[in-house]
Amino acid sequence: MNNSKSPLDTHIILERRAGILELIESTGQVKVSELSKLFKVSEVTIRNDLTQLEQKGLLIRARGGAIRSQSVGIDYALNIKAKKHFEEKKAIGEKAAGLIQDGDTIILDSGTTTTEIAKNLNRFNELTVITNALNIARQIAEYPQFKIIVPGGILRPKSLSMVGPTAEASIRNYYCDKLFLGVDGIDAHYGISTPNVEEAHLNRVMIELSKEVFVVTDSSKFNRRSLAFIASMEKVHIVITDKNIPQEEKEKLENMGVQILIV
Repeated sequence: MNNSKSPLDTHIILERRAGILELIESTGQVKVSELSKLFKVSEVTIRNDLTQLEQKGLLIRARGGAIRSQSVGIDYALNIKAKKHFEEKKAIGEKAAGLIQDGDTIILDSGTTTTEIAKNLNRFNELTVITNALNIARQIAEYPQFKIIVPGGILRPKSLSMVGPTAEASIRNYYCDKLFLGVDGIDAHYGISTPNVEEAHLNRVMIELSKEVFVVTDSSKFNRRSLAFIASMEKVHIVITDKNIPQEEKEKLENMGVQILIV
């Protein structure tokens, strides 16, 4: 018996798998049951498609479907990150700054989205800003009405941030009203994550010392898990993101008590 597929069969399979990849790239995740209905094939066929695509490193199998594949350990430099989803980050920065009040003590974590927050602080007469990001400290140094606190530590050149035990010990001397945290991955079930382990450790300390925790992230970071776990979503009060947040993730987070602000 000849089990080889005809050129037409092969073309149909490749087209279907390309369609699956397009969906997962745009939505972040797919479900076997929904793909079966969409492509009018059995769930067994879809599972086989997902298995083949996973073996090529194009997606990650998850319960009942699959999620977008990403290199969990890649730690991009700031100048590269800044070019990605810039308009969304700019709008998120403006929205986040609008939630700050005169007299607040805030923590601005390192990152391109938190840098956009820093660009919108000139409206305030009095702020105490704690930041481990040298570029953010430089951004707001022109405002003499601010008290700026930068912890010591080891410099991470890619993010211009201070990390390590010295930074963690220094941050523990303070308590703040609001923490604005940028992340590289956010997943309702898993939590928030980042590529750098030392950064994740420092972020956890920041969360412990903050009255309110705001995660600021563009929608491309949803349904993603980066290398180093920071915290579960139970530790997060508000997420500020753009309109392309996956609807299912939005509903899951809201059901968990997390407030979602859309720009």
